[in-house]
Amino acid sequence: MAVDRAAVMQVLSGVAHPGGGDLVSRDLIRALSVEGGTVRFVIEAATPDEARALAPAQAEAEARLRALPGVEAVQIVMTAHGPAPKAAPPSLKIGQHPTPHQGGPQRISGIDRIIAIASGKGGVGKSTVASNLAVALARRGRRVGLLDADIYGPSQPKMMGVNRRPSSPDGKTIEPLVAHGVTMMSIGLMLKEDEAVVWRGPMLMGALQQLLGQVAWGKLDVLIIDLPPGTGDVQLTLCQRTHLTGAIVVSTPQDVALLDARKALDMFAKLKTPVLGLVENMSTFVCPNCGHESHIFGHGGVAAEARKLDLPFLGELPLALDVRVAGDSGTPIAATDSPLAQPYLALADRLIAGGMG
Repeated sequence: MAVDRAAVMQVLSGVAHPGGGDLVSRDLIRALSVEGGTVRFVIEAATPDEARALAPAQAEAEARLRALPGVEAVQIVMTAHGPAPKAAPPSLKIGQHPTPHQGGPQRISGIDRIIAIASGKGGVGKSTVASNLAVALARRGRRVGLLDADIYGPSQPKMMGVNRRPSSPDGKTIEPLVAHGVTMMSIGLMLKEDEAVVWRGPMLMGALQQLLGQVAWGKLDVLIIDLPPGTGDVQLTLCQRTHLTGAIVVSTPQDVALLDARKALDMFAKLKTPVLGLVENMSTFVCPNCGHESHIFGHGGVAAEARKLDLPFLGELPLALDVRVAGDSGTPIAATDSPLAQPYLALADRLIAGGMG
């Protein structure tokens, strides 16, 4: 039986890091390849001291992988960055009032395209689409960033398997984290996991301004922004202050979701933000036991709405348990070899073909 990347990552997620978490959640795995029965990868430690502390974990990873059916050889290389001063926790305060803004929407230096992922209502899988699309674009060779702009309900740290606090060496610039080939930032990384954000509108707008302008994004082909649901302060601030390539609106097929999706579309029209297309999420459910196909939330409603509004329909995404489990485990399904990664890769391919990805 041939071994696949997903099975290898699953095994590595069970190897504990001496400082907490595991090799996958701490984003230490690099250059993973699975060729026939040979598994090769690099464990990239932050410092030589960490590399030494990880020696038992390296041995455990090798032993576990050799026991995996289909694995014939395991080659692991341990690397470490040179010694560097330990970065202090960010001293800058997130959630200040926004600074005055002159002129129209501004571009962010180094970022070619910015795509907002939006929904009219919560619970339609917008954040799942955002994380998987970002990973899919990275797998297609793009330099991708992911900004979790859902200030009240940040979910990308969980979905991307990141729990380290970003550093801010100078108290002004935030160093983003990298997971699954994607450069990412979220307000959730600056707070305790169960800490609520209790802010009024001006602080929301100030936080968004900081996450866009004070994060060292570097050179990116595309920045994916996971917006909160609805049509509030964050959406308004983003569209008025930042030059967006466009927005993708995610909806489930049922009428109540489409009602709110129409409001999001109307908002983008009023703010003169191009809509790149619509995505129908949770479109089809295939029973994993019997293979029966069901349309739990209806089917085709978003495609019909796109035709009615003369907007591109970017595709249907399935409702699948494995997608949810993958997101909860911190490895988006698009980062695996599962057949369920294909719809997200196809979505990335459509954007690339249209010059948007």
